[in-house]
Formats: sequence, C-alpha cells, structure tokens
Amino acid sequence: MRNTSLKYVISGGPGAGKSTLVDALQLQGYFCSEEVSRKMIIQETANGSFCLPWIDISCFSSKVLEEMIVSWKSAPADAIAFFDRGIPDIIAYLKVAGITVPEKYYMALDHYPYHKQVFILPPWENIYVYDSERWQTFEEAVRIDEAIRASYITCGFELIDVPKNSIEERIAFILDFI
Repeated sequence: MRNTSLKYVISGGPGAGKSTLVDALQLQGYFCSEEVSRKMIIQETANGSFCLPWIDISCFSSKVLEEMIVSWKSAPADAIAFFDRGIPDIIAYLKVAGITVPEKYYMALDHYPYHKQVFILPPWENIYVYDSERWQTFEEAVRIDEAIRASYITCGFELIDVPKNSIEERIAFILDFI
C-alpha cells in the first residue's frame, strides 16, 4: 500500500538543529509541531514534578506520547505537516534507558502514521548547545542519535539524511525532496 501521509518527521539526536529547522519551516507557512519533549520538560519542571526523563522516563514517555497524539490529530489531513520528533523517538529513548517498550507505543504508531520517509539531522558538534532541557553531553547525543536511527529503521521508515548546511539550504533540501 502506498504511503499517502503528508505528516513528515524531522528527527535526530539532541542539538542537531531540528527545532530551528521546524521553526523556519513554520515561518514559510507549513503546519509544524514543536518538540513535545522539550515543552514537557519545561512544564514538568515548573510544576515540581518527578515525571522527567532523568527521574521517571516511563511516566515522561507516556505524557509525551499523549501530547504527540494531540499534535498529530491537530495537523491538517490534506497538507504537508512537519513534526519535531515522532513516536519512534520515544521508543528509542526507552530502549536507551534499558526499558522494555510497552506495546502502546507501537499501536499508537499504527494509529497515527507518519510519512515513511523521515528527515534525520546528524549530530553536529559546532551547533550543539547544552541547556536546562538538553541535559546530555555531545557524546551522549551521538549515542541517542544512533538509537533514534535504529528505532525508525526497525519501525519501517526510510531515513533521509539532511546535510549539515545553513538553515536555508536545509529547508531547500527538504522541500526539493518532497
């Protein structure tokens, strides 16, 4: 069956430029979903919650999944949409943490499908910034990138590597591709 989804994921390890790229695509008029994980870390920290990836990744992942589904449902069905990360990212983070991935994540991926071609941004040390929501070292970000790539491939996606270029060149690469 041909994949007709217009919901494209932009993924990769932490600090690779995903959010900057998604923000720039949104400025061009595309529907874009911000990174749910980053938003959740800010919210959970502000609430004094222990539902954070470095404290209780299972709790955190469940909340991120719920928000990703809300975001998926809010995207237009008949227009191109871009998502800063997708459900396979959650699967990768759970696996990195050594947690058996509950079936609900795979079921959600079946119910809320993305385009089978995923744009992936490689680790890029020159732009990597450590901050309050990005708590990994660059070396850890590289390991997470490897896990994310494996997760998407295992889930049946084709990875399209976005070159390390200016934001304008990255946008042109993606738009030329689709």
